[in-house]
Amino acid sequence: MNKTFLAAIMMATLPIACSAPSSETAETTETAETVDAAIIEVSDDMELPVFTGPAGSENVAVSGYDTVSYFEGDGVPVEGSKEHRVRYNGVEYHFASAENAAKFQAEPAKFAPQYGGHCAWAASRGKLASGDPKLYAVVDGKLYLNFNQKVQDTWNKDIPGFIEKADQEFPKIPADARYDDA
Repeated sequence: MNKTFLAAIMMATLPIACSAPSSETAETTETAETVDAAIIEVSDDMELPVFTGPAGSENVAVSGYDTVSYFEGDGVPVEGSKEHRVRYNGVEYHFASAENAAKFQAEPAKFAPQYGGHCAWAASRGKLASGDPKLYAVVDGKLYLNFNQKVQDTWNKDIPGFIEKADQEFPKIPADARYDDA
């Protein structure tokens, strides 16, 4: 997305329809369209499972936390609001501000958690487990969540090794898998 487009999004008070410019070298094509007056749809055609809570819960990623907040300011995650939401690959992400929602819309892959917000350590084992938005690490500009403190302590012992394993194992998990049936 170009800077002019990003500025237009940030200045707008209502969601706008847009389409990312195509590029022959791009691996994915991002598109955005207005879904309703309160949510923007963004897609890069990724088909991997995303953690949205136990079966029957709302279709909200990262338990409603603002994923941009992990990267901005003091890096402490804050809860998002339904007032500022973006649907990315069919899953809602909530944001604390319209500015953060616009940043996510412009570069969703930059701010979305790795492994669909599932536990990074479990992903390294080819499994799904819920990711706790309060147990996280930002490594090389990417957000990783873990299941609980004990798991995060284990993951912290070999972060590069677990990331390498998870990068190999996670794509093998079916896109429709859920952590409660994996």
